[in-house]
Amino acid sequence: MAKAEPDWQLYRSFLAVMREGSLSAAARSLGMTQPSLGRHIRELEETLGVSLFARSQQGLAATDLAQDLVPHAQAMASASAALRRAATSRQAAIAGVVRVTASEVIGAEVLPPMLAAFRQQHPGIVIELSLSNRAEDLLRRDADIAVRMARPTQDALVARHIGKIALGYFAHKRYLAANGRPRSVDELIGHALIGFDHETAYIRAMRPAGLPYAREYFALRTDSDLAALAAIRAGYGIGICQAGLASRDASLVPLLPEFTLQMDTWLVMHEDQRRSLRVRALYDHLCIAMADYAKSPAPRPARRPPRRDA
Repeated sequence: MAKAEPDWQLYRSFLAVMREGSLSAAARSLGMTQPSLGRHIRELEETLGVSLFARSQQGLAATDLAQDLVPHAQAMASASAALRRAATSRQAAIAGVVRVTASEVIGAEVLPPMLAAFRQQHPGIVIELSLSNRAEDLLRRDADIAVRMARPTQDALVARHIGKIALGYFAHKRYLAANGRPRSVDELIGHALIGFDHETAYIRAMRPAGLPYAREYFALRTDSDLAALAAIRAGYGIGICQAGLASRDASLVPLLPEFTLQMDTWLVMHEDQRRSLRVRALYDHLCIAMADYAKSPAPRPARRPPRRDA
C-alpha cells in the first residue's frame, strides 16, 4: 500500500527548522509550540521513511538528505505563496496581492514613493515588497514583478528596459569640510572610501575603470548597499551612490564626475502575468515611474568659487 503524501504543513515546519537551526526557534517563528513542531518533524520522517535530523543533547543536526530536500521544499513554499496570492484576486475589480522584488537600495529608497502613488489609485491591491540583492526566481513564482540590473534570458519572462541609472562618487559636505575634496584619482586614495566586503561577479563587471575600487582601499567594508548609503549620508567617507538619490539631498556632493557609471535597469514579470489585472496595473505604473527616475542627470562637478587675486 502506497504511503500518503506528506501534508504541506510538515514541509513548512521542516523548512523553519532548517532556517532557524532549532525546534524552539522554528516554533517561535511559526507561532507554534515546540512539541507540536517536533511531532511535525517526526511525522514527516515517518511518512518519507527517512531520517532528516540526528538528535543529541546539543539539539538537532541536519543530515545530508535534509540538506538535499531544502531546495525542493523551498519550491513548494514558493508555489504555495503564489497560490495564496492568486486566490486573493477578484475578477470584477483590480484587487489582490502583488509581490515585488528589488535590490536593497531600489526597494528601500526608490520604490516606496512610487508604490505610495500607486496605492492612491488602487487601494484594493496589497503589495508584498521583498528586498534582496539576489535575484528571486520568477519562473518559480517567488515574486510577480522584479526590478533587475541585467536583462533576463528566459523566454517565459517579459522584460522592459527602464533605462540606465547613473551612479557616481559622493560624499557628505561634513566629511569634505573635515578632510578636503579629492581633485584626482591619486588624491582619492588618501580618503576614507566606502565599498564592498565580498566581491561578486556583478561588482567586477561594474568596477570603475582607473579607480582604486578594491577591498584593500576601503575604510568601511559592507555587503549591504543600504549600510553603505547610510555611511555616506553620515559623513563617514566617500562612496558610490545613485545620482537620483543623491539629488534629493543637498548635503551630498558629487566627486570625480568623469568616472560616472551607468547601471542598466529592467522591469520583469512572467508572461502569464499579462492576464492578471492587478499585476499588469502595477507593472505598467512602475515602468513609467522607474523610467522617470532613471532620467535623473549624471552627477556634475560642483561649481568652484572664483579665485581672488591677492
